[in-house]
Amino acid sequence: MTKAVMSAMIRPLVEPRLPDWVEPLWFASKDEALKLAPEAEIGWFDLNETAPMAEIAQAATNLKWLNSIYAGLDFMPLGLLKERGVTVTNGVGINAITIAEYVVMLMLAHAKGYREVVRAQDRREWLTDSPGKRELAGERVLLLGLGAIGSLIKTRLEAFDMKVIPVRRSGGEGALRPGQWREKLGEFDWVILAVPSTEETRHMIGEMELAAMRPNAVLVNIARGDVVKQEDLVAALEAKTIEAALLDVTDPEPLPEDHPLWGLGNAQVTMHLSGRAQTRMFMRSADRFIENLDRWHRGEPVEPQMDLSAGY
Repeated sequence: MTKAVMSAMIRPLVEPRLPDWVEPLWFASKDEALKLAPEAEIGWFDLNETAPMAEIAQAATNLKWLNSIYAGLDFMPLGLLKERGVTVTNGVGINAITIAEYVVMLMLAHAKGYREVVRAQDRREWLTDSPGKRELAGERVLLLGLGAIGSLIKTRLEAFDMKVIPVRRSGGEGALRPGQWREKLGEFDWVILAVPSTEETRHMIGEMELAAMRPNAVLVNIARGDVVKQEDLVAALEAKTIEAALLDVTDPEPLPEDHPLWGLGNAQVTMHLSGRAQTRMFMRSADRFIENLDRWHRGEPVEPQMDLSAGY
């Protein structure tokens, strides 16, 4: 029997479908997980808070395969997991549809001034003109990150007749390479961040990049808060050197109540809700896990596997 230590959150969707070679050990708290962790050959250690997950992973000294619903696992001890030879599958693609839809919603809401429309309704005020007159059609988008989420963002924005230029390592087919996008920032109306959080991407948008953007440029971040140097972004928004920032992620999270981003009229903060705006996340994760159990038992590669050296 192979012992699998798993969160009770996923139990109703997984337990009836487990093969007979798996011995499930369920936990409902950090303390229970830490107690069970050394027995785990397969681990699904997801909790609502990320710091305890890293602690549990460190305690899982016999772990061979770690699974998670989280797409970004930069908070986990990836170096230690690599050293121990652990295979890691993450949640890449699980929330891709809803996050792509969220990006479209944010962009349309900004372009049409929809926040002001909602506020007018709350005031019972009949507006005689639209507070937003921007059209997406014909505008140019720089898309940093063309993974599962970025690919869906691209097709949806192209359906609005936007010109989307992605950045990817291989280049080709109208894409820019990683070393080319900074010099072209001034050509774009929208800059969308959909990259993983790594040492390479940390603070990839700072004072220099913000200064190179158009005055009408809008920054959209659904990646991780630390890919943007936040104090530089606040300065650019206060000076209105760019038009706006639409931020599903911040650094830190939750954003402190006294942080200036809350009070800026040209910033929207949506509290890292984009991946939660849907109902099928756990079902998709359970389906993928059960399929991967079959692959694992047959000695076939499980997917999607993280590159622990690259961090994604």
